[in-house]
Formats: sequence, structure tokens, C-alpha cells
Amino acid sequence: MLKIGLFTDTFLPIVDGVGRVVQAYAETLCSMGHQVAVVAPMYDSGFRGGYPYELVEFNAKPMPGYKQYRIGEAMLDPHYRKRIRMIDMDLVHAHSPFHTGSEALRLAALRKIPLVGTFHSKYYDDFLRATKSESLAKMGVKIVVNYYNRCDEVWAVGSNTADVLHSYGFEGDVQVMPNGASLRSASPNDIAEVTRRWNLGEDPLILFVGQMDWKKNILTVLEGCAKMKKQGCAFRLLLAGQGIDLGHIRQKIQDLNLQDRAEAIGHITDNSLLEGLYARASVFAFPSLYDMAPMVVREAAVMGTPSVMVRGSTAAEVIRNGENGFLCENDPDDLARVMTEILADPARLEQVGENARNTIPVPWEKVMERAVERYTRLVALGKEGKLKDKKIRII
Repeated sequence: MLKIGLFTDTFLPIVDGVGRVVQAYAETLCSMGHQVAVVAPMYDSGFRGGYPYELVEFNAKPMPGYKQYRIGEAMLDPHYRKRIRMIDMDLVHAHSPFHTGSEALRLAALRKIPLVGTFHSKYYDDFLRATKSESLAKMGVKIVVNYYNRCDEVWAVGSNTADVLHSYGFEGDVQVMPNGASLRSASPNDIAEVTRRWNLGEDPLILFVGQMDWKKNILTVLEGCAKMKKQGCAFRLLLAGQGIDLGHIRQKIQDLNLQDRAEAIGHITDNSLLEGLYARASVFAFPSLYDMAPMVVREAAVMGTPSVMVRGSTAAEVIRNGENGFLCENDPDDLARVMTEILADPARLEQVGENARNTIPVPWEKVMERAVERYTRLVALGKEGKLKDKKIRII
């Protein structure tokens, strides 16, 4: 049995991609007989017990501009300090190079245990958007690379993701550890509830799930659907999620005269309802150029719903055009063309959806078997005194 610490800046009740990955890691590792502690910022003071893992939270405040997220310094919380001292760990695994990642690094150095770091996001894009400065964005990326240089092993969620980290200047080895999925089916009642709640009737459903943030290329979805409406194509569009641009997205739906076809339905906390949405959808529209290995594409595939993604994007690494999904150019006209064609051919859409179900989702248990092999190897190296120097160096 391994004692593993998972460190994340996003966790329950937030259910973004990284938070869902960490939740799946924790639950699957516990089901395999390992002991897990999740370290994360506190999002609310509500009781969330009953987990098979230990949840160790620290005080945090809303992130400026992103109120759905929290930031804080773990070591400034005396209650956290007391709790974390009581938890034994063989290894720590950071899913962020920032606040909780720094705490993972501190504990790894203090306890002389291995540190694994998973690279999930295009941080340069985030820094550039936040600072409007290329020089500051490059400085931020340098800090990120410096963090991963401290890790004993670096993982990425896909080959394209590893390429992004190398493009940032990281020169070390990167282990590709893809995200998994929980294989399941949606209840017919949940599918019927989705149809009833949003009055879908017999119309095909185009679904988007993710942050309501323009960086997800949502404008391309809206403009593509506006073109489909003008061409007389029957469909409904639902966009599920929360984020800083939710109000602007709702306004854009009005501006494009899509209010009878499209709705931004907000954050869906009911997993059964979310599964019903994935299963009811005819196609999952996800033309994001920002995402690396999006969980939502895997969740859609679990329900037999194929995705339409942008050709050559990091997000589309798992898609084989016309076989287990569809590719388009980064252009509303081409997205509209592809979706119009596939909605007009239900038999082909069903077959591609079945192929997506059979080829894209990998059970979390299989992913965690390989993760445990890597963990075990690193723990053995730690006992031999062969870990990296965790000293934080000034860039």
C-alpha cells in the first residue's frame, strides 16, 4: 500500500477538468487499496465527508477575476499545518505548479520523498490574457518550467501536451499519462429529463460543456450555429458551465438571434443530469484551441457522443476524423458545414459515436495501474537517496 498526497488548486465542489482528474485519481487509488490525501484550497465551509480519501483544505479567498476559484497559502493556515503534520505520505503528486504545487514541493523537500508534477494547461495563454504582456507571460512560463525542473518525475496528459511543455523550455523527460474515464451509461430517465427540462422535442442537440470563457473558442460555436440557423438546419444548442464570460456569452446569443435555438444553462452540479446531457446530445462541439486533453471529450465519448474539434489542436489528439469524431478548421463556416453534414446522417453519427465509446475512454483503473508502477519506482529511488535536490532556485 502506498500513501499518496494529491495536491490541486481546484477541487470539489468545483468540477473543472483538473479537479475531476484529481477526484478520479483519489477515488480509484483508494479502490485499489492505497491511502490518499487530497490537499486543496477551501471553497466553502460546508461538510463534505464520506470520501474514501482524506481531504485536507486550507483557507483561501476568491481569485480576482475568477471568483469561482480560490487561492491561498497553505502554511498561513494553522489548522492546515496541524492536520498535514499528522498525515504520512510516501510520495506527493502536484497537479498545479502554483499554490498547492508549492506546498507539495515544500513537503517533498522537508520529508525527502518523491515529487511528481503533472502538466495540464497552456499557462502562457493564461499569463498573456491576465497581464496583456508577452514579457510577463514569458516570465511566468519560466517560473512554471523552474517548478517542473524540481520534480522527480514530470507527467503530461498527452503527447501534444508534453510538446507544449518542451516548447516552454523544459528539457527533461516527460511521461505521458493520459486521463481516464469512468465507463458507464446514462439512465433513460435522466435523458428524458434533459429533453423535458429544456424542451428539446425531437431536435438534435449540440452540446458544449466547459468554462464559460471566450478562450474556449465558444464564439466559433455560436457563430457556426447562427449560420446553421440561417441555412434552415434544425438543432438546439446547450452550453453548460460557469465562468467569467457567462454574461457576455448570453448576450452574444441574443445578438446572433439564437435565443430560440441556444441557451447557456449554467453550472450543472447534478452528475445524473450532466450524464443525461452527454447522452442526449447528437454531437459535442468543442473547438477549443486552449485545452490539452479535455475530460469533457472523454465524458461525451463514454456516452457514445462524438466530438467536433479543430484540426491540429492539442485538444484533438485522440480524434480520428470520420472514425471516432470529426475535425474542422478553426472557422465558424467550416464548423457549421461539418455539423450540418453529420446531423443530416444519423446512422453515420451513431456509428462514429459508438467508435468514440470504444476507442477514446480508457478506464481509470487501467491508467492508475501504470501510475502506481511509476509511483512505486520513485518511492524505491527515494529510499535509495536518489531523488532530485528540491531546493528552490532563483531564476
